[in-house]
Amino acid sequence: MSFTFALSSAAAALLLAVLPASSSLAQLPAKYLTEQPVRANHAMVVTIHHDATDAGLQILREGGNAVDAAVAVGFALAVVYPEAGNIGGGGFMLIRPSGRGLNGGQPVFLDYREEAPGSAGANMYLDRAGEVIPQMSITGMHASGVPGTVAGLTYAEQHFGRLGLVRVMAPAIRLAREGFVLPAQEAGDMHAGNLARFAASRRIFQRDGNFYRPGEVFRQPELAATLERIRRDPASFYHGKLAEQFAAFEAANGGMITAEDLARYRVRERRPLLGQYRGLKVLTAPPPSSGGIVLIEILNILSGYDVASLGADRSANQIHIIAEAFRRAYMDRGDYLGDPDFNRMPLEQMASQAYAAAWRRTIDPFSPTPSAKLVRPAGFLPAASTPLHPQLESSETTHFSIVDAEGNAVSSTYTLNFGFGSGVTVDPLGFLLNDEMDDFTSKVGVPNAYGLIQSSANAIAPGKRPLSAMTPTIVSEPPVCSPSGAGDRQGSSVYYVPLPANCKPGRLRLVLGSPGGSTIMTTVANDLISVVDNHLNIQAAADAPRFHHQYLPDVLQFEKAFPVATVEQMQARGYSTRRAAEFDEKSAGVWGDSELIEVDPASGELLGGHDHRHTFGKAAGY
Repeated sequence: MSFTFALSSAAAALLLAVLPASSSLAQLPAKYLTEQPVRANHAMVVTIHHDATDAGLQILREGGNAVDAAVAVGFALAVVYPEAGNIGGGGFMLIRPSGRGLNGGQPVFLDYREEAPGSAGANMYLDRAGEVIPQMSITGMHASGVPGTVAGLTYAEQHFGRLGLVRVMAPAIRLAREGFVLPAQEAGDMHAGNLARFAASRRIFQRDGNFYRPGEVFRQPELAATLERIRRDPASFYHGKLAEQFAAFEAANGGMITAEDLARYRVRERRPLLGQYRGLKVLTAPPPSSGGIVLIEILNILSGYDVASLGADRSANQIHIIAEAFRRAYMDRGDYLGDPDFNRMPLEQMASQAYAAAWRRTIDPFSPTPSAKLVRPAGFLPAASTPLHPQLESSETTHFSIVDAEGNAVSSTYTLNFGFGSGVTVDPLGFLLNDEMDDFTSKVGVPNAYGLIQSSANAIAPGKRPLSAMTPTIVSEPPVCSPSGAGDRQGSSVYYVPLPANCKPGRLRLVLGSPGGSTIMTTVANDLISVVDNHLNIQAAADAPRFHHQYLPDVLQFEKAFPVATVEQMQARGYSTRRAAEFDEKSAGVWGDSELIEVDPASGELLGGHDHRHTFGKAAGY
């Protein structure tokens, strides 16, 4: 069935009149209304860990730019947030200059995602009967891809930083050698079962069963020594003595990563994607992240609605339209996306405004469309070879946002995949290995932990990078072009088109991102909508309870803190709903971790919003 309907202000008023009253943000706990962002006039750093924030801020105060601070934060998180911060994993960094001084004024996206080792194969996690071997792609020596973090962070510093590795790595080395005070949440996290299975991990993180207590100082001398060696010679991690030790550990313990795999690894510079929403430019992640194009598709669908007129932020009326946009974008993501070095993808078609309009015509303004009955509009995308949906990384990822005194911005998300990755610590180098091989398709048609069906487009192959949901994003005003010469050409492609000489970047507005596996894209979308459409302050946007729909399973998901009355309204409209950890009294039932920066368009003041789902993070500036 097709519905030709896009909500104008008049139609929205009618909808509000005929549908049940919506719960609003005002009905949420008072802290979402009273908490205010951190304010600064020059620079801002927001991360999940206060020591990492301090490391980045220290570098900015010493004259570093946003990239210098990002590299300092990345290495510091490898020490103080081993659940996800890492040198044994990988990720993405989106860099947006404020003017011509950094990278000629052109944004760049650094892809330092992990790669499948040379010995990896499409059926490596299947038994003789062709069934998936439980946990093999998640825990232990066969779960890890070739790490990219060291290559990515050092590449960023060498090409876009100004202070050099000796200075920007100093805070991380100090934190590893001298230690840091463990917050209660982190001390509890270190009881993780995957750490207990491996001798070095059990010794380092669990003191062989004499678990660390909140408030104790946690020191990592082996990691400090490894970081010192990287600081002296970063290439050695992939080509020198460090690589030899790493490969020898793998060989001795039945792992797959070889010296040749490490030597082959390269950072990829990719063009960011660029979308538009409410007159703003949305710079975001290209493949092998699926996050950017899905975000653009969601925003394109919503751009035909007057979202603010539907009701308050997180009201039932808004949730319905936004969730239906989520449903449709998630349907597309798995059929077409993968590693761009191995796949051709119809990104231009997916980002088409005409395609978004066709999707809008399928949205019933009053009721959900069952996913099983959803039909993609014809005539826009090629036939999907495998109409299935691939696997996403775990929620144990981490994101940080930085703006420097010159207005340069970094949005960066990186990961080990599941908490503490594979659980394996490379002994005696002191760093944890990722379990990123689980992000590939182990077997087509088998649901993953998120209920998503896996696709052949994301099949394992040597040197391939797994599809990701990470969505580092930066929002700005349109570029400013002088009357002479070529004007802004940014509407000509979904990929960022370099600014001509007569144009300068528009004013920065938002720096966004989150961990959360399959919920990353919806978290980033909701944060953006809450600020741009609903005018929440950036702290309220970071903290407000979240909702999520991913096409399959056909369930509208809510965090436990979401008002029950709103959930019941969505059930009354025909949604199947689920509240996170609803029956687990000990669980907060949350996902994601938004670490956000907003620039006040009137004053230019920087506003930092740290997600209070974690108690040990911080937004700080000067």
